[in-house]
Amino acid sequence: MRKPRFRRVTAAAAEAGVLVDEVAARAAAPGPTAGGLGPLEVLVEDGGSTGAVAAAPVDVVALGPEERATPAPVIELRGLGRTFPGDPPLHVLRDVSLVVERGDYVTVVGPSGAGKSTLLHILGLLDRPTSGDYLLDGLATRDLSEQDRSALRGGRIGFVFQSFHLLPHRSVLDNVLLATLYSGVPRTERRERALAALERVGMSHRLDFMPPVLSGGERQRVAVARAVIASPHVLLADEPTGNLDSATSAGVLDLFDELHADGLTLVVITHDATVSARARRRVRIADGTLREVG
Repeated sequence: MRKPRFRRVTAAAAEAGVLVDEVAARAAAPGPTAGGLGPLEVLVEDGGSTGAVAAAPVDVVALGPEERATPAPVIELRGLGRTFPGDPPLHVLRDVSLVVERGDYVTVVGPSGAGKSTLLHILGLLDRPTSGDYLLDGLATRDLSEQDRSALRGGRIGFVFQSFHLLPHRSVLDNVLLATLYSGVPRTERRERALAALERVGMSHRLDFMPPVLSGGERQRVAVARAVIASPHVLLADEPTGNLDSATSAGVLDLFDELHADGLTLVVITHDATVSARARRRVRIADGTLREVG
């Protein structure tokens, strides 16, 4: 079988009709990439074989037609385990398997100490599993360098936390802009993205406000804007309504519904049955194992 030969073209040329053979999942970090590709360049196979046009610098591999037909899940866990050293060792996650497809809305429920936070840290590339595999957009992440994991985390994962994690002495707009500080995107474009994100969550009228004068629901909306400004592939939320009253929680959950309707993949960690009921899928974690419950 002929070994594919690839050449470099600009993304604009690719969009004009040059076809990429296949894209291997890789973080699109700003600036030059491995192999000398610039930020607006892609690799294409000589000979015009069909495939998907690349929208960012990527590595390219040749795959068969069947593999091209179905995109990889956003999240795939295969026999995942996490053990913390001790005497005896603490087995927090045991043989966990889970597939989250693009556009899914999944809640993970379970009691305190069941392993929810550990699972979230692994999904967010903040921790590594002891055993098993975690694939993000089809890319195995377990053995990636910290630099590559950081690039993936910054470009493909958005985070929303119970306690908001907003800087109290920076404005709403500045808090959202901080999420793009190391993106390599010009400040003017970053500002436009931040304004669009705040408009999306209904906070465009609070641009110059400081977080301490905002309500809990408003602060969480700012946190959501910060999470989605980079157009992540998945939004991970850890008890996003834990500090909110029921009426304010409903507003945040309505926002999640809107984001999901726009095609965003959501994974929400919660112990609240009201939050869990809003999702398309519900997964329960207990004693370090997962099972689908609805």
